[in-house]
Amino acid sequence: MFLSEEGGLPPLDPKAVSAWRSSKAKDTYGPIVELVTKQQEIARKTGLPTNYPGGPLALTNKSEQDGEATQSLALMPSGTPSHQLPQTSANISAVGIPGYATGGPTNNTTQSLVTRKAPTMPKPQWHPPWKLCRVISGHIGWVRCVAVDPTNEWFCTGSADRVIKIWDLASGKLKLSLTGHVSTVRALQVSPRHPYLFSAGEDRQVKCWDLEYNKVIRHYHGHLSAVYSMALHPTIDVLVTCGRDSTARVWDMRTKANIHTLTGHTNTVASVVCQAAEPQIITSSHDSTIRLWDLAAGKSMATLTNHKKSVRAVAMHPNLYMFASASPDNIKQWKCPEGKFIQNLSGHNAILNCLAINADNVMVSGADNGSIHFWDFKTGYNFQRTQAPVQPGSMDSEAGVFAMTFDHSGSRLITAEADKTIKIYKEDDEANEETHPINWKPDLLKRRRY
Repeated sequence: MFLSEEGGLPPLDPKAVSAWRSSKAKDTYGPIVELVTKQQEIARKTGLPTNYPGGPLALTNKSEQDGEATQSLALMPSGTPSHQLPQTSANISAVGIPGYATGGPTNNTTQSLVTRKAPTMPKPQWHPPWKLCRVISGHIGWVRCVAVDPTNEWFCTGSADRVIKIWDLASGKLKLSLTGHVSTVRALQVSPRHPYLFSAGEDRQVKCWDLEYNKVIRHYHGHLSAVYSMALHPTIDVLVTCGRDSTARVWDMRTKANIHTLTGHTNTVASVVCQAAEPQIITSSHDSTIRLWDLAAGKSMATLTNHKKSVRAVAMHPNLYMFASASPDNIKQWKCPEGKFIQNLSGHNAILNCLAINADNVMVSGADNGSIHFWDFKTGYNFQRTQAPVQPGSMDSEAGVFAMTFDHSGSRLITAEADKTIKIYKEDDEANEETHPINWKPDLLKRRRY
């Protein structure tokens, strides 16, 4: 009988509603109504007009002990001419009405208008152009990942030839080769607190190497498919990996326990980054979403669905509480902790594989076709575009940038490429603002924002 009304509220009683409204109105506005009727009576006694056509009432906050004449003045309209005011000088001095105390209008300093500045568009910071300074060849497969040692003395690369190579950053010489993976090495991280190097690959293995012995000391088992990216937490001994099984997994470094499996993405999770502040884990996926995760609960805090295509790269800004994400449609900038969208950086129309940001607000994006774009992070100005030269002997179609990172000084950019080389870029020392001026013409959308 009551099935059709299930979940619905009972009908409102109009009598009860009108009684509730009238009591509410009396409670809220009763004192005001009483005050107005009282003032109208006083105005009638003193012979002043009761309806005031001339503008708002000049109310004052004077105590009641000044008498009825004071009250009558308190509710004077600000447009009442001076000959209609009762001529009691004591009352006029008691109630300070601007313009009447001296018989003429005075300057009211409290209402001085502050002049508003015209909105200005921020001009991009000048950055020197970057130039190729070293090409290192040694791998015999695509170079898929790169990581820099916390001491800034060496860096390591992982490749499709299943070897991890460690190179001297200053000279570019090979220091060490580590073999152990049975498929492409896709992710590398060097721990800043332990002598450990972590690697992951398409063989579903996540390995921990002890760099004092150059041996594998731990394996982290659990991924059901290829592992594509990895991040170390900056303050806790925790490792986060993600891959083609649409999950990100949080591992305890020491006990090898799988603390959390972060599920929610519906396709390959391509990139993961960690930070000490919330959100502690950010992942991006081929399902074209970015997720911000609560590490303690192991749950998703927010899902950012602004991208239209797969998001292959996410990068944290080293100083600002912001991050950027790269997709073929746009590079987008976001503000932590809630993932508020800041701006689009358009123009790199290619499949973007990687992003890197340094402390000088230089952001670099690398694409599958070998193109590299340099951006001013704050304004989104694309100050340089370059195409990585292909190693002689390899095909032109093998131009592709798979991974990139800045060294810890931010002065060297290391890229891992499809022509089996590692390229190191540095800023051009001879360039200045005259030789490479800023040619900035912001699009209409940005102009409208400012």
